Amino acid sequence: MKSQQRNVSPIPLMFDRFSTTATRVTGRPAAFILAVITVLVWAMTGPLFGFSDTWQLVINTGTTIITFMMVFVIQQSQNKDTVALHLKLNELIASNERASNRLIDIEDLTEEELTALKKFYIQLSELAEKEGDLFSTHSVDEALEVHRAKHRSRRHNVLTDAPGHLHPNPGQAERHLPPPTKD
Repeated sequence: MKSQQRNVSPIPLMFDRFSTTATRVTGRPAAFILAVITVLVWAMTGPLFGFSDTWQLVINTGTTIITFMMVFVIQQSQNKDTVALHLKLNELIASNERASNRLIDIEDLTEEELTALKKFYIQLSELAEKEGDLFSTHSVDEALEVHRAKHRSRRHNVLTDAPGHLHPNPGQAERHLPPPTKD
């Protein structure tokens, strides 16, 4: 899908095109071979220049400048690729009925929030492992609905039974839950 005409400043557009091309070219084996040849030629000219400070300064300055500029070029390309990947994942999450829409844009969460979410998924993984069902799936919403059902069941038990007595059918509240909704 090509981008539509839009009002974009020419400088970011040119930098985007340049960074895309530069990362594509420098990521190929030919670029690596060219770099190795450059270093070998530089090393072989060492005796010719008496391994002088100027000779060393040439490679140090050249590699420093190239590295410094490539940081920005590669970062631009990585940022663009990351946004595209997130958008594709968001589309997959949004289009799947069983997936939790709360996971859309989780990249904007804090590190603590991401750690808490990771712990939750570790628990879901352990639950699926205990069930022994390779195809068992759980989502944030599904786990939340189970939690709500348990909470409703407990409240129902407290309201309908004498203290200390269990409700004859503790799973009754779960059967009357509305289906989970997409966020």
